[in-house]
Amino acid sequence: MNGFSTKSKLIVLFLSQYTNNVTSFGGLQALPKIFSSSNLAQQQQRCLTTTSLNAEPIKITMPALSSTMKEGRIVSWLKSEGDAVEAGEAIMVVESDKADMDVEAFEEGYIAKILIEEGESAPVGDLVALIASEESEIAEVAAMADGNGAAAPAPEAAATEGVSSGYSVETTEIFMPALSSTMVEGKIVSWLKSPGDEIRAGDALMVVESDKADMDVEAFEDGFLAAILIEEGETAEVGAPVGVIVSDEADVAAVQAGPTTTAASAAAAPVAPAASAPSSAAATPAAPKATAASTGERVVASPLAKKLAAELGVDISTVAGTGPGGRITASDIEAAKASGPAKAAPASPVPTKPKHTPLPGVVAATPMARALAKKAKLDLSTIEGTGEFGRVTVNDIKLATGEIKPPKKKRATSGEPEVEMPSGFVPFTSMQRGVSNNMEATLSIPVFRVTRQIEMDKFDALYQKLKKDGVSVSSLLSKAVGLAVEKYPIMNSCYKNGGIQYNEDINVAMAVALNGGLITPTLKNANEKSVLELGAEWRELVGKAKEGKLSPDEYTTGTFLISNLGMFGVSEFDAILPQGMGCILAIGATQAVVVPCAQSVLGLKTVKKMSVTITCDHRPIYGADAAMFLQALADIMENRIDRLN
Repeated sequence: MNGFSTKSKLIVLFLSQYTNNVTSFGGLQALPKIFSSSNLAQQQQRCLTTTSLNAEPIKITMPALSSTMKEGRIVSWLKSEGDAVEAGEAIMVVESDKADMDVEAFEEGYIAKILIEEGESAPVGDLVALIASEESEIAEVAAMADGNGAAAPAPEAAATEGVSSGYSVETTEIFMPALSSTMVEGKIVSWLKSPGDEIRAGDALMVVESDKADMDVEAFEDGFLAAILIEEGETAEVGAPVGVIVSDEADVAAVQAGPTTTAASAAAAPVAPAASAPSSAAATPAAPKATAASTGERVVASPLAKKLAAELGVDISTVAGTGPGGRITASDIEAAKASGPAKAAPASPVPTKPKHTPLPGVVAATPMARALAKKAKLDLSTIEGTGEFGRVTVNDIKLATGEIKPPKKKRATSGEPEVEMPSGFVPFTSMQRGVSNNMEATLSIPVFRVTRQIEMDKFDALYQKLKKDGVSVSSLLSKAVGLAVEKYPIMNSCYKNGGIQYNEDINVAMAVALNGGLITPTLKNANEKSVLELGAEWRELVGKAKEGKLSPDEYTTGTFLISNLGMFGVSEFDAILPQGMGCILAIGATQAVVVPCAQSVLGLKTVKKMSVTITCDHRPIYGADAAMFLQALADIMENRIDRLN
């Protein structure tokens, strides 16, 4: 068909699935629109697109966005050639004779070829783009378009402007819209307007239940609802009249009195004048448009044209329209500004349309949101809408079902990068489970703590001297602790089966934090080795720990524990005593402290001090033991530093 395979599928692009541009109708997303009787069949025929079963190209045609629209101008493409497209995603903004509207895609695929560029116009039903079903088919589909594979536009059917339907006054019938490609009939769930009510373009008129979802149906024309032909709860075929609208409130009574002639004769009369309308319109100069406006008639212009006229100070009633039916477009305003017409006094701003407020019992929601809510069996009334004017959107439904997470609030401070915080449950690793079990086991141990400060000036001087030889603070601390434990062996013991278990070797274990765990590499016989040996051994142990290659003998044989957080600036802290150990020494940061000094001119001097806290099992070790051990450790680090070298 039209250059493609004879086997094809039909994809119907119906107005019911489009969404309004934020600049039109006060930011409302478009609801299904009302089709006039004059071009319902024309619209349904023109919105048909075909795809080949070979490369599966999907044709996108210029949709009929209103009952009087003959052509549309592409304001902007929201997707570029090669971009992926999802069903329900807006792909272009089209300027019709009523409003600027976003046009959505019904099929997933990739934009293969854009045939009508931004700023160009095309008649309703003309091909504007091709979509490829698969990314690999983009080139093939684009080649089809270049090789005249695109279908020629369907011939225009004669349209009748103004429908009388047998009434004594001019009326516009409201027809049951096609809300999906498979819809044959629809049920009126509820009327949102009553006979005699005023209607503004963009107002929701009724809620229709189709084979896909319940959707609100909007009006395109201002007027008054004169009659309801299909009551709530009743069903009508697609294209069947369900209501009647009149432009003048005084005509409501005439419609309610009933038709005066048959609908067939009334509909046949305007055909001949309508057929000659294009030639008469082409021959008629644009000046009468301004004259009509000056006599109080409505100026037909796109929302973008009205906005541009207000910004540029152009009197829109003096501008000749070149759009369909003399409609004023944005390009007409720009041309009028460039030609320098006489500016009229600033006109009063165009009245804004009232915000769409659903009647009680009607939940404002987009068509796709309604479909998703129905599928998920969600009550729309329980969902808070985040769309324009509180409408429930697709994202609101996905949030309610847990398909997506709520957006996080942006950081208030500037200049800082966004941080993705972890969330949810993460099970322990084997190492974390081991640490957790050991910590729980310590709850039954009776402990006490002793804290004192140690001057670090001489210790730091020695470290700076040996640093170049690979000696670390940890190796120096382990040596000092080993020498102090020699003097007080009780600090190298632990409680076991109602007694004290002494350990012959002084093995100093130091806690090392790993990614997601904690381990204690052990320097065996720390009291007997030189600091150079301890430094080399410690580097090897830390390397193995980071690679996860420590053997059990290298991290389970400690008899005295050290936990050092001084490198993080922690002044002092308490360490938890693991089960099977007699004590653990917590090392804080070195800080400058002012102390009395008789030799100083002012009687004061600054020294470096480090706070240490030892946690002991009170069953084998007493407070005096801990105090004397810390005293011996301080003496080694302050006065007998040569023993470490």
